[in-house]
Amino acid sequence: MNDMTEQKAAAAAAIPVGPQKMTPSEAFVETLAANGVTDMFGIMGSAFMDPMDIFAPAGIRLIPVVHEQGAGHMADGYARVSGRHGVVIGQNGPGISNCVTAIAAAYWAHTPVVIITPETGTMSMGLGGFQEANQLPMFEEFTKYQGHVTHPARMAEYTGRCFDRAMSEMGPTQLNIPRDYFYGEIKAEIPKPSRLDRGAGGEHSLNEAAELLAQAKFPVIISGGGVVMGDAIEECKALAERLGAPVVNSYLHNDSFPASHPLWCGPLGYQGSKAAMKLIAQADVVVALGSRLGPFGTLPQHGMDYWPKNAKIIQIDADNKMLGLVKKISVGICGDAKAAAKAIIARLDGKKLDCDATRDERYATVQAEKAAWEEELTNWTHEKDATRDERYATVQAEKAAWEEELTNWTHEKDAYSLDMIEEQKKEPGNYLHPRQVLRELEKAMPEDVMVSTDIGNINSVANSYLRFEKPRSFFAAMSFGNCGYAFPTIIGAKVAAPHRPAVSYAGDGAWGMSLMETMTCVRHNIPVTAVVFHNRQWGAEKKNQVDFYNRRFVAGELDNQSFAEIARAMGAEGITVDKLEDVGPALKKAIAMQMNEGKTTIIEIMCTRELGDPFRRDALSKPIRHLDKYKDYV
Repeated sequence: MNDMTEQKAAAAAAIPVGPQKMTPSEAFVETLAANGVTDMFGIMGSAFMDPMDIFAPAGIRLIPVVHEQGAGHMADGYARVSGRHGVVIGQNGPGISNCVTAIAAAYWAHTPVVIITPETGTMSMGLGGFQEANQLPMFEEFTKYQGHVTHPARMAEYTGRCFDRAMSEMGPTQLNIPRDYFYGEIKAEIPKPSRLDRGAGGEHSLNEAAELLAQAKFPVIISGGGVVMGDAIEECKALAERLGAPVVNSYLHNDSFPASHPLWCGPLGYQGSKAAMKLIAQADVVVALGSRLGPFGTLPQHGMDYWPKNAKIIQIDADNKMLGLVKKISVGICGDAKAAAKAIIARLDGKKLDCDATRDERYATVQAEKAAWEEELTNWTHEKDATRDERYATVQAEKAAWEEELTNWTHEKDAYSLDMIEEQKKEPGNYLHPRQVLRELEKAMPEDVMVSTDIGNINSVANSYLRFEKPRSFFAAMSFGNCGYAFPTIIGAKVAAPHRPAVSYAGDGAWGMSLMETMTCVRHNIPVTAVVFHNRQWGAEKKNQVDFYNRRFVAGELDNQSFAEIARAMGAEGITVDKLEDVGPALKKAIAMQMNEGKTTIIEIMCTRELGDPFRRDALSKPIRHLDKYKDYV
């Protein structure tokens, strides 16, 4: 063992038993150690300097970041890979307020992040002192529990409760500590961690679910985030194989079922798999295993309103509040995904199922739909646009000079995308089609890879191309959808699993919000690979200006410097790619440097400005103007 490992092992063995005299700082740090904390993310501050002084002998490493939002995302990535708590800490006031966005993202990812928020001392609260803020309301909406230490003697109690509740509730908790409460002398007992043993659900609901499945002709399974969090991949596979049921991933949980399995069909939701959507549309019974069936993950896509209108829905979720919240269900099971799947399989054992008679026929349908989707993805070079006809009329009326060009367009091509491709042919350098790039990246991905994706147009299109063999491999910003998420998250993931290749995807807009954490990688020897899609625009929002605002572009253009050069200035490696045949080799080279040389590499890929489908066509309306000065802005 190295020195740090030995130190951590010794620290864990030395946790005191029974009530003892100690300082509140010692009680706080000992409770962290009792909960297995070995890594924390944040920026040092005077508010917690006394406990920070004894982190090292407790076996705890504080990893300093460049910005506290990055620390929160790193804690998120760390927890999602390790299955343990992610911990973030910062200076009271601005250091804490910088974390709000990251904690919101962790909340919607159901990640057990504990944010420790030292606050103004009790003797100056309410006086408007330096860095004073009321920190509990900041996180009220985005935490499962908020523990506010009301007396120094209760330090260990509240600390332990925050760690317990983060796991039992599967979401962020906040530990708020007046900074003067770290000092003094108390008698305290370090609480042992308490972890719930979740059951399979109620007998009645499990029996109902088994009966529905026994009568199903075309069952389909949705494998959600609860399958990953509950370590239920094998049970999901066993249930799918018993039923001969296709398995679709819930939105942004592409790692919830192995892509090599013959019953895997890909993700639902935005930029998901047409095969998955066409198959679930045929379902008469749907098993939503470990999924809250979030609204964004079941919206129409690719011109298909695919959610089955008459199917019976069996929803299994550990949070009873999610059952039937978004979609009408026939059976709701409040239980652990792993235990519930096992219980249902046991109830089906030895039974004759209606779907057994059509197993071969359904399997052939699954393979045909998957093959058709793979072929379409491979041949999908330029973006397609479902509303092209509607925009065609508008463009032709207002841009008469383009009439001849418009006549020659094929039906599926997007007007704006074709226009941008032609414009970029006149500019120096080569520009690559994003879908072709994503396909090459997919083919070059190493085994056991971890991938995080940011929010944005190309990153969302990547949903179609990212496939995984094991859980805890894919991390996206989920429902909160904040820019600047992917890079710090993959840094945290790498800290938790240094033996695994780590890759983040970001567009140039989102990259501008997180690139400073390159210095964190270099300073603290945390090697990762970042892929930056450089198309010089805020793509997702520009797509709305194309579709709804007649290409009146406001604040959407980005005039960037070379991100590869910026990376080199920060001490990392930088690679610029402008040839399609270089995409795969660049990723493989960067991964090799990451794993063999401990180097962080930023791969800057020069992309065309063509745009994928918008997030939601129902989110905006065609503009109406009443005042004369705005009459042309329709």
